[in-house]
Amino acid sequence: MSMPAPIDTDVLVLGSGSAGLTAALAAAVGGLSVTVLEKAEVLGGTSAMSGAGTWIPASHHARAAGIEDSAEEALAYIRAAAPEGWAATEDALWQRFVEAAPEMLEFVEAHSPLRFALTPEPDPLRDLPGAKPRGRMMSPLPLSRWRLGRLGFAVRRSTIPEVFTYHEAVETDLYHHPIRTAFQLWPRLLWRVLTSTGGKGTALIIGLLRGCLDSGCTIERGARAVSLTTDGTGAVTGAIVEQRGVRKEYRARRGVLIATGGFEWDASLLQRHFPGPVDYLGSPDSNTGDGQKMAAAVGAELAHMDQATLTPSIPKRYQGRVLAMPVPFHTEPNAILVNRHGHRFVNELRFNIGEFIDGRGADGQPLHLPAWVISDAAMLKRLPLVRWAARHDPAWLRQAATLDELAQKIGLDPATLRATVERFNAAAAAGQDRDFGRPAGRDAAAVDKRRRAGLDPIATAPFLAMPFNRSILATKGGPRTNDQAEVLRADGSIIPGLFCAGVAMANPLGTRSVGAGTTIGPNMTWGYVAAKRMLARNR
Repeated sequence: MSMPAPIDTDVLVLGSGSAGLTAALAAAVGGLSVTVLEKAEVLGGTSAMSGAGTWIPASHHARAAGIEDSAEEALAYIRAAAPEGWAATEDALWQRFVEAAPEMLEFVEAHSPLRFALTPEPDPLRDLPGAKPRGRMMSPLPLSRWRLGRLGFAVRRSTIPEVFTYHEAVETDLYHHPIRTAFQLWPRLLWRVLTSTGGKGTALIIGLLRGCLDSGCTIERGARAVSLTTDGTGAVTGAIVEQRGVRKEYRARRGVLIATGGFEWDASLLQRHFPGPVDYLGSPDSNTGDGQKMAAAVGAELAHMDQATLTPSIPKRYQGRVLAMPVPFHTEPNAILVNRHGHRFVNELRFNIGEFIDGRGADGQPLHLPAWVISDAAMLKRLPLVRWAARHDPAWLRQAATLDELAQKIGLDPATLRATVERFNAAAAAGQDRDFGRPAGRDAAAVDKRRRAGLDPIATAPFLAMPFNRSILATKGGPRTNDQAEVLRADGSIIPGLFCAGVAMANPLGTRSVGAGTTIGPNMTWGYVAAKRMLARNR
């Protein structure tokens, strides 16, 4: 490939998801020249495909709602929720996050058309110190693609219907009664269709892009960074980029930010760090670990490569592939989870169910997989999305006239599966789950109507089985960073000029979420932190 003259910029951002665009916005508003390079021809990365639930503690929205919160309480909550031993390497990052997140949110709303609103969701680990019954979960209000002109139609589409907001998904019974709910909301939905307006990740990326463009950022699509450039001291000075058959060199005076997403679409990396069955991936197929590989090549330490956003999902056809569409189908009252031996092994309503499913033994292999959701005909009536999903991947839903036949179809011992279901049915009849403490009442679904609490027997043919292994929306491992988002070597020294944010970094929260929006809120915050450090950096 020919190599034109180098292109100079203050800040080079690799990736156009929420972390990269928040960093670009903050750096540009601060007076720096910013270039954002997106590998794909569409913008927004995994963030655009997300529900954009956003976990931010002690925000101005909480204050306006009269909700008392503080960085200290949020830090106590994160510390109590974290896996054992993580504080040794992550506590400084947790402290920086709780301090910077509220500032980031105010900044983004001040310099873009994005506006967030609180949801009714509580902190899910409600018994931990610092947990709040409301005020940390929020999501963007809808925005029209026309805010970006024609570029708005280059924002990546999602597997989730963007015409509904995150708030509507939580506060209505959309998943169980999609037609009825759409009819109830039809005036606003019609207006959104006519004006190309979307909620969730669509609104998030539209708003961030509009802010970036208004602040003077340059956005390039189809531009894949293939390597980082360094000087004689090992400092990162820019990147070599391939764009539509032309190889270019970008030179960055203040720094390069890796915000290239996860590595889940690299089959070898996925199998190495997530051995065993994976059901579906819910991210762009451009997430092949480019940032992780480039960082390692210049001496970065990679960490938390076995961490990911693991979310119960159903299959959805997307751009010629079957991808994950997040739906908590396993929480129906007549559904249980069984492990590879046919035994029930967890409270199905447990938060962070993905982390539990991904439990591994001393050999690094999965303890429970393959796992299955077992249910009956009532699910087909209660949750129409199950029938709909089966059309996208006919192999996903297994049906049988008897439990014994179902067990044979999924490779389980018939007598074991029958005994497991009979034990659950007895618990449903008694109104008490003595084995795992699953709530028998209907109140657990009062806040989030996507989930149906209660215990109902599994008794009516056809009997159903659906795989419940890992559905990965994004891996969360990559270069280890300090509390300024600067990339570190294995000896703890900083690689000057190199920053990382979003799911491309060694995520300080990992698989274990502290709320439904644990990914987006921290991702944006780490992009903001990186930009603040670059603004203070001279080179």
